[in-house]
Amino acid sequence: MIDWQQHLPIYPIAVPLLAGAVMLLLADTRRRERAFIAVVSTLLQLGSAIALLALAGGADGIWPAGIGVYLPGDWPAPFGIVLVVDRLAAVMLTLTATLGLATLIYSLARWDRAGVHFHSLFQFLLMGLNGAFLTGDLFNLFVFFEVLLAASYGLLLHGSGAARVSAGLQYIAVNLVASFLLLISIALIYGVTGTLNMADLAVRAGTLVGTDRRLFEAGAAILGVAFLVKAGAWPLNFWLVSGYGSACAPVAAMFSIMTKVGIYSLLRIGSLLLPTGAPSAFSLDWMFAVGLATLIFGGVGILASQQMEKLVGYCVIVSAGTLLTALGMPGVTLTGPALFYLLSSVLATGAFFLLVELIERTRSFGANVLAVTMDSFDLDDPATPNRSDDVVGVAIPAAMAFLGLAFVSCALLVTGLPPLSGFVAKFSLLSAAVTAANTSAPPLDAWLLVAGVLLSGLAGLMALGRAGIRSFWSSEERSTPRLRVLEAGPVAVLILLCVALAAGAGPVSAYLDAAAQSLDTPAAYIEAVLSKQPVRVIGEDH
Repeated sequence: MIDWQQHLPIYPIAVPLLAGAVMLLLADTRRRERAFIAVVSTLLQLGSAIALLALAGGADGIWPAGIGVYLPGDWPAPFGIVLVVDRLAAVMLTLTATLGLATLIYSLARWDRAGVHFHSLFQFLLMGLNGAFLTGDLFNLFVFFEVLLAASYGLLLHGSGAARVSAGLQYIAVNLVASFLLLISIALIYGVTGTLNMADLAVRAGTLVGTDRRLFEAGAAILGVAFLVKAGAWPLNFWLVSGYGSACAPVAAMFSIMTKVGIYSLLRIGSLLLPTGAPSAFSLDWMFAVGLATLIFGGVGILASQQMEKLVGYCVIVSAGTLLTALGMPGVTLTGPALFYLLSSVLATGAFFLLVELIERTRSFGANVLAVTMDSFDLDDPATPNRSDDVVGVAIPAAMAFLGLAFVSCALLVTGLPPLSGFVAKFSLLSAAVTAANTSAPPLDAWLLVAGVLLSGLAGLMALGRAGIRSFWSSEERSTPRLRVLEAGPVAVLILLCVALAAGAGPVSAYLDAAAQSLDTPAAYIEAVLSKQPVRVIGEDH
């Protein structure tokens, strides 16, 4: 009998790959079938991610150390492909599937019909994200990066428009350069160490001396730069605001987690290399300085933004800067709170990107944007005629009240005001920083972090207050939008999840603190990967 739990780590990759491939074979007119397959696939990914979350937490004692290793080709590390699930990977998988399901349902109201192959590209994006969080070697990290980036290129241009084409070209050019740097760094590291398996690399890196050590340092520096580009760190984030702000609402919301892949990669590889004498690209001082600069840049950008979608884009930059600054502090005191902040910020900015499109619809020209887009693609067919309610939706009660409450909730979340999870995240982060200042961390760095977080929150409060007044209390003529439940529901669910995070802050923080402790002691990770034996003994006859 096949143990389904044994093969559970491959599900988040295999399910979206199969679903995306099947949907490519369906004609454009079979939209209901495509939507059904996409929703089922995303639900399966969410279910498998939750199961992995429980297993990594030590449920049933199947993974006593909280680390599961899967060998897709049944070859042991470091020779074969390895998928590794620990608490951090399981948290990121669950976050990806949750945000993916919400944005997918939102897109079913209209945006999946504004271009071709939306659902297939969306599934390939999820596959790339899941693979990046699961892989245990650098080359497959590069492969999954390219899968998610290739899908994001198509999704960014989804819906047509000159602004999307212009921003898309910039986005593609920058990420191609970052991918080229990533490939160069991988080649250098492999040439010196003879391995790309992360666990094996952590063992071999500590033995390098002389020229080999300097070459390894150079490769690691290039690797760190590539990850910082993808993380949206200053000064390499000039592409982010225009790219995210030009994308259609569900795509922009899904992009809010993509910068976290770069941060995850820095955290994962840095934690493995730190005991060996981390290269300069992964040193804490360097990461702290870049994060603080990113945080300042994001705060200034928020104050300068006049368009709401760009304002949310700068909120993404602020969250990246906050995470890089916190993770650049020594020890694990701030790692758990930083991961809690990551969860809250991704859910909040994802909901905010969805909400911005609904708020913009209150303007007289907003309701006509999609109609023009759909006409340009000529996607109408007799089975799904382009009726007026397909464009502007079916009215829900108290639409303006819902938009106002949702806007206030998102503003509270991104600025860190009580009582939602944004406040819990920032309060725990600042409390941990003050504690670290009195123990292990340099006091100046800790207080710089406190000042940066507080000032960026103040900047966000001022900018969002100004945007809220313009959107809901200005004298400009506005119409009451007609919202569909498929649009309002995902926004409400994401906000309610932030409420649930605040209510269950104790258990969630305990789980994330355990993930931080696991990162601080990478010996268990290395042992789990390198000691994993294939199911079939090599050379055995059957």
